[in-house]
Amino acid sequence: MARRNLDTVTETETTGHEWDGIYELNKPLPKWWLYVFYATVIWSIGYWILMPSWPLLSGYTKGWLGYSQREKVAEQLDAARAAKSVYREKIAASDLAEINDDPELRRFALAGGAAAFGDNCAPCHGRDAQGGSGYPNLRDDSWLWGGTLDGIQQTILYGVRSGNAKAHGGEMPGFGRTGVLPEAQVGDVAEYVLSLSGRGDDAQAAQRGAKIFADNCAVCHGPDGKGNQALGAPNLTDELWLYGDDKKTVIATIYGGRAGVMPAWVDRLDPETVKELAIYVHSFGGGE
Repeated sequence: MARRNLDTVTETETTGHEWDGIYELNKPLPKWWLYVFYATVIWSIGYWILMPSWPLLSGYTKGWLGYSQREKVAEQLDAARAAKSVYREKIAASDLAEINDDPELRRFALAGGAAAFGDNCAPCHGRDAQGGSGYPNLRDDSWLWGGTLDGIQQTILYGVRSGNAKAHGGEMPGFGRTGVLPEAQVGDVAEYVLSLSGRGDDAQAAQRGAKIFADNCAVCHGPDGKGNQALGAPNLTDELWLYGDDKKTVIATIYGGRAGVMPAWVDRLDPETVKELAIYVHSFGGGE
């Protein structure tokens, strides 16, 4: 019978290995742990046989069950499309007002519009739709081209200065850049424009600018400066400014002009998605 080597301190059997007076204790793993380990080994062998698992040069082993995660995902997508198709067909057959007045259909359109907005519109207008310099805030009450459901749909479909024949096309000319106004008059009309919303600080310059405004700007912005949606001319009497409301920015706008572009989505998004987007954007609260 082999002799057992016991550690004198712990009275635990050792493996017989010793180094510099230190003995390696023989502490085997618990049997329950070993049984679980053996079970996982058996499970893995069964998985290799039944399920796709081993890569090959031109594919992979299919397994006896022939399971395919790709096929499962495709089936789930087909089921989701089938469930959505009922609502999409209703949206296709309804106008915007009907969709907005139907609680169930409106809820579906808002969900679809939110997804489409995040994928297509958020890079410019921001995830929260509050825009930035040169990119309109879709949550306020200042709509250059109209904030009705139909107006929003029109803008989404054809864009602004996008090159589409049906796009909104008005633009702010550069009065200084083209030599229509000298720099001094650009400064005077900027002061007048600022005074329309209570921001001016030079009454004499504003008085001189009033005549320049009437001769050059009123044709688009109106004699009272309240804008014209048919031309995309902004209201200059409110506190909402697309490019900024400081005098330097206003002078830059009058001098060099503005001609921002919004792409047309008519060839990029299907008509149902455009309707969903119009409903979603209108729901922000700024729509008319």
